Amino acid sequence: MYAISLGDDGAELRPLEPWHAQEFLAHLERGREFIGRFIPFGSAVTDPVSARETLQRYADLRAADKASYHGIWLDGRLVGGVLTLNFDAAAGVCEVGCWLEPAATGRGLVTRAMRPLIDWAVEERGIHRVEWVAAAGNTASLNVARRLGMTRDGVRRQAHLYGGVRHDLELWSILAPEWREARVRTAHSDH
Repeated sequence: MYAISLGDDGAELRPLEPWHAQEFLAHLERGREFIGRFIPFGSAVTDPVSARETLQRYADLRAADKASYHGIWLDGRLVGGVLTLNFDAAAGVCEVGCWLEPAATGRGLVTRAMRPLIDWAVEERGIHRVEWVAAAGNTASLNVARRLGMTRDGVRRQAHLYGGVRHDLELWSILAPEWREARVRTAHSDH
């Protein structure tokens, strides 16, 4: 398939496929508590069978043009990923999200992985509005939205019940013209 280099540190963005089930499970075991602080991501993945089922569900959603998983590998080891959800090319809207195990934080991996994903959504699929939804307490996730040039659209107060607590959800977005402008600015500042 593809492997997109995310820089000089050995980081790559690659498809996350059903045949990665064992690696996906090992990755979630390393980061389960950290990853699950704000969302139940991966909580149903408890063995190789459930790992494969989860990855197969996203492979099926990708085939249906509704969602997709993409893994972040660092030095050949799966450490996180980025995804699309609620992908609606006809309406020109999608949501993006991420997860990362604790050992891989603080390196800008999610921001670097999200750029080619948003580029693809906007330039190849014609997505006009890319959304980011995160719990208000998830500072790391909200900082990625900021670094990507997204605008905070608002807060859905106590919209997410998780762990017996109602969390506010922040909604952020970037529109295709804003994304293109930000990419041009980034390219010029790199020279």
